[in-house]
Order: sequence, then C-alpha cells, then structure tokens
Amino acid sequence: MKSEQAKRRFFSRQQMVDALRIYRFILPYKWQFTVGMICLVISTGVVSFIPGGFGNLIDAAIPAKDVIDKTAQVLNSDAEATLKLTQITGLVQSYKEQIHPEKLKEIGFLLGAILLIQAVLSFFRIYLFEYVSQHAMAAIRRELYEKIITLPIYFFEENRVGNLTSRISSDVSQLQDALSNQLAFFVRQLVLPLVCIPILLTVSVKLTLIILGIMPLLIVSAVLFGRFIRKISRKAQDELAESNTIVEETFQAADVVKAFTNEAYETRRYAGINLNVANIGMTAAKYRAGFVSFIIFVMFGAIVGLVYAGLNEVASSNMSMGDLIKFFLLTIFIGSSLAGLSESYSVLQKTIGASERINEILGEKSETKTADEQQSVTIKGNVEFRDVHFAYPSRPDTELFTGLSFSVDAGRKIALVGPSGSGKSTIIKLLSGLYPFSSGDILIDGKSIREYNITALRKNFGTVPQDTILFGGTIRENIAYGKTNATEEEIMNAARKANAFDFINTFPEKFDTVVGERGVKLSGGQKQRIAIARAILRNPKILILDEATSALDSESEKLVKDALNELMKNRTTFIIAHRLSTIREADLILVINKGKIVEFGTHSELSEMENGLYSNLLRLQYELE
Repeated sequence: MKSEQAKRRFFSRQQMVDALRIYRFILPYKWQFTVGMICLVISTGVVSFIPGGFGNLIDAAIPAKDVIDKTAQVLNSDAEATLKLTQITGLVQSYKEQIHPEKLKEIGFLLGAILLIQAVLSFFRIYLFEYVSQHAMAAIRRELYEKIITLPIYFFEENRVGNLTSRISSDVSQLQDALSNQLAFFVRQLVLPLVCIPILLTVSVKLTLIILGIMPLLIVSAVLFGRFIRKISRKAQDELAESNTIVEETFQAADVVKAFTNEAYETRRYAGINLNVANIGMTAAKYRAGFVSFIIFVMFGAIVGLVYAGLNEVASSNMSMGDLIKFFLLTIFIGSSLAGLSESYSVLQKTIGASERINEILGEKSETKTADEQQSVTIKGNVEFRDVHFAYPSRPDTELFTGLSFSVDAGRKIALVGPSGSGKSTIIKLLSGLYPFSSGDILIDGKSIREYNITALRKNFGTVPQDTILFGGTIRENIAYGKTNATEEEIMNAARKANAFDFINTFPEKFDTVVGERGVKLSGGQKQRIAIARAILRNPKILILDEATSALDSESEKLVKDALNELMKNRTTFIIAHRLSTIREADLILVINKGKIVEFGTHSELSEMENGLYSNLLRLQYELE
C-alpha cells in the first residue's frame, strides 16, 4: 500500500504509469480505440474552421470598410450631385459584387459540409469509445472478480465485503466514465487550444497576446484546484465504500438485525456515513463553486477587454468585423476548453485513485487459478500432520500450533474435540490449504500438500459445515454445486440419501424452488440436508463434517446419520464435534486444547480416563442434558 504522503502528492510519473497499467485491457481493442482517437482529433480540428466560416459569411454580407469610407468621402466632396450619384452608384455596384448570392451559397455550403463531417466523426468517436469502454471494463470486472475469488481466505478476513464490491462497482464505473466520456473531453480540451491559437495569431497578434497572458493563470489555478480536489474525492470514495459495507452486512444479516431490534440503530449508523459523504461532497462543491466563479470572473473580464480592444481594431481598420467575430468564437472555444480542463483534471484524479485501488487488488498473489479447473488428482486419503507450526496471518506473533503431529489412515473416521478456540477448525483449514503453515509439513498419501495443485487437491474434499450457506438460486443448483456437471438422476439420488427428497417435493416448484438469499426460505434443518446432499454428490475422498447434524430435529437426525454413515464408508472423515454423543463410532478421537493434542483414543478409552478433559466434557454434557 502507498503511504498517505504519496497519495496526497500531485500524481508523479510513477503514479501515472501505475494508473495507466489498468488500460492494458484496451489493447485487444487497440484498432477501435485508435480510429476513435483519430476521429476525435480530426473532429476537434474541424471545429476550429467553423468560426472562420462564420467570419467570412459576415464579411460577405457586410460592406467592406473601404466601401463605407469611400462613400463618406464622396458625400463630403465638392463634386457635383450628378458626379456624386455616379460615384455612389459605382460603389453600390462594388458592394453588390461582394455579396454575390453564389458566394454566400458557397460559404453556407462549406459550413454545412464542416458540420456534417463533424457530426459523422462525432458519431464514430462516441460509438468506438463506448465499444472499447464496455468491452475493456467487462474484462476488468471479470479479472478483478477472478482475482478476488482466487485470493486466500485470510484476505477476506482482512477486507470487508462492502469494500471489495465497491472496487468492482464504483471504481470500475469511474474508469469506464473516464474512458468513454472524460478522455474525449480531456483530449479535446488539450487539442483545441493548440489548433485555435495559431489561427488567432493570423487574425490579430495583439489580441492573441492578451489571451496568452491569461491562460497561465487559468492553467495554474486548474492544477492547484485539481490537486486539492483529489484528496477530497478519495476520502469521499472511501466513505462511500464504507456505506456500501454497512448495506452489504446488514442486508446479509437481516435476521440478526431484526432479532436484536436494531433497525433504528443501523439506520442511524448508515445515515451517519451518508452524512459524512454528503459533507465531503459539499466541501468539494464549495471549492468547485469558488473555482468556477473565479474562472467566470477572469473569463468574462477577459471577454470585456477583448471586445473593447477588438472594436478599436475594427475602427482603426486593422481587422474586419468578420475577423472580429471569428476571433471571438475561437476565443470562446479556447475559454470553454480551459474552463472544462479543471473538471476533467479532477475526474482524472479520481480515475487515478480508482486505478490505484484496483491495481492493489490485482497485485495480490492468488492461491489458485481458474485455469486449474481442468486439473485433477486421485488420492487415497492418508493424512499426516508432521510437527506443524502455525500462527494466523492477523496474529503472526502468536502461534496456535507449536509442533502439531498426528496421522490418519485412509478410510478412518477421526473426531476433533475440545473447547471453543482450541484449534479444531484450524486443523481442517490447514488440511484444506486455506492457510499457509510456517514450518513442519502436512502430507496426503505421503506427499506434501505444497506439492499438489491446490485446486486439484480440493476436488477430493467434501464439507458439511455447521453454519450452512446456500446460494440464492434453486435447490437443484445448490445441490449441484458439489458437482456442477451432475446429471438429474445423480442430483435426485443425492437428495434421497440426505433425506431431503421428500421435503423438496412438498414445494410447488420442487427442485426448481428458489431458496432465497443465503437460503432464507428454508429452515435450518432443510438447509443442512441440502448441504449434506451437496457433499454426497461430491463423492469426496476426504469428508469434513462440522457438527453436520446439529440443526436437525430428532426424527430427521437418525435418517441423516444413516446417510452419513453410508457416505463415510471407505472415506477419510474428519468430524468436528461439540455433541460428544455423535462421535461414539469414531476410529480415533483427538482432544485438542490450546493448540495441543492432550488426549487421543476411542470413545470408550477416553471416557474411562478419570479427570481427563474428554471425560469431563462428556460428564458436563450429560449434566446439561
């Protein structure tokens, strides 16, 4: 992560390079982007010819200054009236020749052609930029999602879901807006002055120097303003991400919010964050309003000065009225470009901030690759922990395991028992490769798990957790999550074995019933049986049961236990147990306390140990029951 000092600094060359790295996604569409950019530059250049056309049109329709002067001289001369009339008639004829209809048509046709070319080029520029933007941003979203979903589990423990979703939504949308709209505006605002200023010099060097004297003031002001607004914009983005986090968490845990009647509290919490966002936005608006007012004052002051100086030039016959109009229109083009430059600069600042945050995530090291999906490995299920040392990444100085060792033969059932926080679930997470251990080794079939492709290895695992999480699709989709290419018959059989088939068929839509967000439409026991069916369909070599029957009623528990007993045959099974009555048939029970194996043996062996931790836990449970 970059330091706050680096974030506050006016973006450096390295920051620009880092930000532009995100636009590598444009490369597959480089030709469309190049053609769009060419259309943008040409259309910007074409626009600069419009003031000249209007100026020529006005000069063609208004008598030239010399005609007016000569007419005044004739009228003031001492010549006879007949001679004056003849001379004025000649001047009028000269004026008529200057405004010949064909000349006006020619200029009008030229202006129409310029506008048509401008319209065609603008159409292709908008279409091509949007094409590149839509496809490139879709690729960024896909890669960003793929990166996040393949990161280690501890990444999700250190980063809130709302912040991650904000990266995919608001930050990518910021990049898309910059590419499809703001990039075109920014290029036009840079190119238009470069094209118009040389034309201004051909009209009036004196007036052009006045414009050039004002431009540095505007540019420096824009840079200073943009530098300040960047800090405010980043803070606003962070606060917005925080508000998204609150929404995400409270919507996902709506039942908890309602159970504790905290609707008002959460509303106040969300309103507080929203108020912070609004206050930051108002601070930005205040400075933006002040800057725009300053620009308007300077620009209109410059226009008044130019009008005065320009009319003096016309009165002195140094330029025509058409040239003056041409000069003013070109000046307006330049002024609007400079005025919009500050807004584009602030958008550029936001874009750099968004790209920095996206690059930070894309720079994280994935633990898996989606390309590994096709890889597979066949294992028997022998497991050995050999002198394993482990500390959680969030607490690196506090080791949970300091030399954990045990072994399990393939096809055996091993139960992990102990107080909460003793390390039972952590053993399973280490076995699944969810966390890296610092020293020692974990072997499967005599081979270190570090030598396996982690995706291929995990295909041999099946899990039934205590807190079942279902996706918001149908029952069929949730069961098939254990094997995405499963046939209809396999899904039905898995549901039967998990004692889920009968209750599923009581729903009007049966297997097509939508379970809702996180399975809210199902009871706890129903969700647990869906999870069991998912594990059955997985047909794993290593089965993990995290108190898999805890949410079942007494009637369903026996049927599901029978299904699990059938499923556990010839599979290495790890059972995390809180209810000790569920592990009587385990081949080996490991009693864990404070990261150490303090007892091991069968249920009968451990229950006979006087003052043993297992026997004490067993006695306590019987007393509570």
